[in-house]
Amino acid sequence: MPKLGMEPKRRAEVINATLTCISVYGIDGMTLDKVAEYAGCSKGVVTYYYKNKDHLTSEAFKAFLAYYGLKIESELENSMTAGEMMGIVLKHILPPAAQDTGSTINVSQLEGMEQMSIPHEDQGKLFLQFFSKAVLDRNLQEVLSRSYKADLQGIAKIFDYGSRTGHMSVDDPGDAAYGLLAMVVGLSFFRVANISTANGGDNRYISEDYVRRFSDT
Repeated sequence: MPKLGMEPKRRAEVINATLTCISVYGIDGMTLDKVAEYAGCSKGVVTYYYKNKDHLTSEAFKAFLAYYGLKIESELENSMTAGEMMGIVLKHILPPAAQDTGSTINVSQLEGMEQMSIPHEDQGKLFLQFFSKAVLDRNLQEVLSRSYKADLQGIAKIFDYGSRTGHMSVDDPGDAAYGLLAMVVGLSFFRVANISTANGGDNRYISEDYVRRFSDT
């Protein structure tokens, strides 16, 4: 049994270790023994918090998806325009392609939001692993559905705010949000599959152009 008062830290370490293992070995290759090794604890500690591999995978998927919303919320300010808010959203849900140096997976808030990070390469690997499993796993589908429904509501609110303040022209904020999120998911898959744009550049400009069209009033 873990030491008293260590629960939040241990849970965070196990989740971070799980995401690291999935990035390295894939979901099929991730084991409780490997997670324990990466987390620096015993297998018994892992199973104390997460009863089996399926439970651990589901909780790690939740933490992976929640990471993006938490980073976005930490940077949004009421004084921003809708365009500025949308820039923050896109920065995190489809970050600029870049090489990360020295950073490791950390989806825990325990050490502060600025310490939370998922290196770009790991984001792609995790995205592919989780989404491919979710195709056939009802539990992971439900995790994804709940997360994306919340994301759609948040993005729609920004589009609606832009329309109400006159900075955007949006007939249906819900449809606009749906289109943007669907586009980002597709662009993310293309990134992982190394399908480049015609000019060979970072494909995120396509989502930026999509948002910009609503601002060209």
